[in-house]
This record gives sequence, C-alpha cells and structure tokens, in this order.
Amino acid sequence: MIQLSRSIKFSLVAGALAIAVSSCGSHKEGEEKKPADAAAQGGLKTFKLSKGTLTSSVEIPGELVAFQQVDLYAKVNGFIKKMYADVGSNVTEGQLLAVMEAPELQAQLAGAESKLNAQKALYLASKATYDRLLRTSQTPGTVSQNDLDVADARQKSDLAQLEASKAAYREVADTRNYLEIRAPFSGIITARNVSAGAYAGPSGKGSEMPIFTLQEQKKLRLVISIPDAYINYTNNTTEVSFTVKSLPGEKFKAKVVRLAGALDNKLRSQRTEMDIVNTDKRLLPGMIANVTVPLQGTNTTYVVPSSALLRSTEGDYVIKVDSNKTIWVPITIGSNNGDKAEIYGPIQENDVLVTTATEEIRNNAPVK
Repeated sequence: MIQLSRSIKFSLVAGALAIAVSSCGSHKEGEEKKPADAAAQGGLKTFKLSKGTLTSSVEIPGELVAFQQVDLYAKVNGFIKKMYADVGSNVTEGQLLAVMEAPELQAQLAGAESKLNAQKALYLASKATYDRLLRTSQTPGTVSQNDLDVADARQKSDLAQLEASKAAYREVADTRNYLEIRAPFSGIITARNVSAGAYAGPSGKGSEMPIFTLQEQKKLRLVISIPDAYINYTNNTTEVSFTVKSLPGEKFKAKVVRLAGALDNKLRSQRTEMDIVNTDKRLLPGMIANVTVPLQGTNTTYVVPSSALLRSTEGDYVIKVDSNKTIWVPITIGSNNGDKAEIYGPIQENDVLVTTATEEIRNNAPVK
C-alpha cells in the first residue's frame, strides 16, 4: 500500500509538470503570432499629398523712425546772433531758425564789391577807347589795323576780368547767406544744442553738435528686418499690422512700400519699410513696434498636416506608404501655422503619406 501510494504521488507530480510545460509552450506560441511592428497591424490613417496655399504669420520687432530727419550745422564759422526756434517748435519749409554773425565775411563782401566796381570802370574805359578807334578807322589812313586789334583785345580782356569779379562777389554774397539757418522741410525741432552767443561752424570745425535737429513726424517710417527665410512671402502689396507698448489694445495697419532688395551682411535680413500717416502725432519716432507679417504662400508648394511631420534626432521626415511598406522620406520644413506646414523634398503629388507620423512606425516596415 505504501509503495502504491508513492507511485500515485509520483504520477500526480509528473502530470502537473507536464501540464505546466504544456501551458508554457502554448503561451510562447501565442506571443510569436503577434506582429513585431505596429505598422504590420495595418489600419494606418493616410492621405494623398497635394499642393496648396498656406497662410501664416510671423512676429518681428520693428522701429518707428521719422520720415525725414536732418541735423542742421552752420556752413561757415561764426557766432549765434539770435535764435528763432526751440525744442518742440513746429516749423515750415524755408522758415528762419537762427541768424549768425561773422564780421570778416562783411569785410570780404566789401572788398569784393570794390574790386567789382574797379573792374567795371576799366572795362567801360577800354570799351570806349575801342569804340572811338573803330569809328575813326572808317576814314582810311587814320588808324592802323594793329592799334584797332590791340584795343579790341584790351576791351575783351577787361570784360573777362569783370565777369570774374562778378563771380567772386556772388561767392562772398552767397557765403553771407549761410549765416541764416533755415528749415529745409516742414517738421518739428527735436533738439537744440546751442544758445545765442555760442560759436558754431561746420561739423568738426568748432561745432561737434548740430545747431538743430529737425524731424518730419506727420509721416513716419516703420522699419523691420525680415529674415531671408521669409523674404519670398513679402512684396509691395503686403499689409502688416503692428502694436506699440505706449498704446496697449490698439492695432495699426501699414502697407509695405520699400524693399531693400539685398540682405544685410550681419543679420542676413532684408530691410523693409512701411509709411505711417501720423497727423495726430500719437506715434513718435523711436518707438519699438511688434509687427505681425502675414506669410501668404503659393500653390506651388506641398502642404501637409503638422501631425504628418516626424521630427527625429536625425532630421525631419514624412512617412510614405509605397508597395505595402512605410518609407521615411527626408524633407525640409518651410512655413507653418501650427496646424499645417509646407514641405520640400523628394516627394510627388498624390504620394500616400501617413497622417500621424511617429517613430514607432519603422522605416521599411510592412503594412497591410
């Protein structure tokens, strides 16, 4: 009985082990039937690639500058006699801003005038002599031809000297006019660096600072630098919007008027200008603006959902389904608006791309 009991126990233990081994084997067999890659399960959501137009925008800092600005220096050395404008003065074109005095110029003008009068007298005398000889020569044998020619040459020489004296007088007179500082255009005086009695002159010759700084503020320039990646999206019909910190909640609009047509050597960007009508002078030169530039694409580019972009450490890809396989295609991403993006690369229209690209979808993996 004892031996029989032991054989029964042994049989039970052996059976249990066999069942355990059998169950383990069936579990492994089930695991091997599972697909090795998620792509092999099929059911990937795809779409056909097509060309389209992508509209997005980019924010670029800009600066408001005066439409015209000039530093007014004295043309000649002298002293400020009287000032007719100050900081904040609204002036018109040609308005007198300051008067200088230079006694040496007055003396030079008097000397030039004296030389002019003397030369005029010499010319009148030589011309009268020639005219008398010419009338006398009408009687044969009274005046030799040589004397007549000498008198003619003398009067022509004196005439040339007279014209030179007139030019010298006009030069000194024009220089004296430089003692009056006038506004070259209408605007506002934004700086005044001298007072009455101060010595002033050309830059670097007695006056490092300008007498006045004049700005035109009824019209401003909005200046931005557009990076080279976006210059193909802007032209003379582009309309931008901008805001300034001093006027929160207000949005201004402007149209692109001038494009530099070249890239800055340091920033690799194109200077772009817009004209701003500022008759109420709420905007001031020097303000920093936050400019929103629309990026209007063309229908010559491929546009895909942002979810179709696979950005890995090796680069940017889209996943194409071709011949029942997933293929990672390297691409370059252009403009994007968050939901869609432009792509460039070895792709063609009507290529089948995976809508949601992830690294779990392996390259060259089979797909149903």
